[in-house]
Amino acid sequence: MSETQTSGADTVRDTELATLGGGCFWCLEAVFEEMEGVKSVVSGYAGGTVKNPSYDDVCSGTTGHAEVVRVEFDPRVVGFDKILDVFFTIHDPTTMNRQGADVGSQYRSVILYHDDRQKVTAEKKIAALESSRKFGRPIVTEIVPLGDFYEAEKYHQDYFKKNPHAGYCQAVVAPKVTKFREIFPEWLRK
Repeated sequence: MSETQTSGADTVRDTELATLGGGCFWCLEAVFEEMEGVKSVVSGYAGGTVKNPSYDDVCSGTTGHAEVVRVEFDPRVVGFDKILDVFFTIHDPTTMNRQGADVGSQYRSVILYHDDRQKVTAEKKIAALESSRKFGRPIVTEIVPLGDFYEAEKYHQDYFKKNPHAGYCQAVVAPKVTKFREIFPEWLRK
């Protein structure tokens, strides 16, 4: 994160980071790459106990990691609260360790907060969603501090852009991108 100094002790951050897991990272990455105010999205692994895990390690379910994305965004354009609105729209936060046919703890719904402000924002967002009964079932999204983040292998980065016609991309990723475009047209990158 970079910061720009303003008057006195106040600082305005040029960018902030959000780290989120909601199933396969290809889905989240594809959506957030289209969002206004997002500077970059990196697919990776977080929340586990093994140093420098590989994709095969994570898929084994033995490392404790989730597939996540690290979203760098401009808070003057889009806030963490709006990032969470999109996050909770494009995945099912009520299924434990699964998203659709993807099953395992690596596909869990998780918010790995970077600071106390993000933790409080996430807690409030989940409380509001639970109160509204939007999902009809309890939300199981974990809210945990970010530990180590490991960037996924190069072939996972920009996967949907590079492989839009692959079966998984057509069946799973593309519908989530379409849903984002339909529900949040005002947040599409210009």
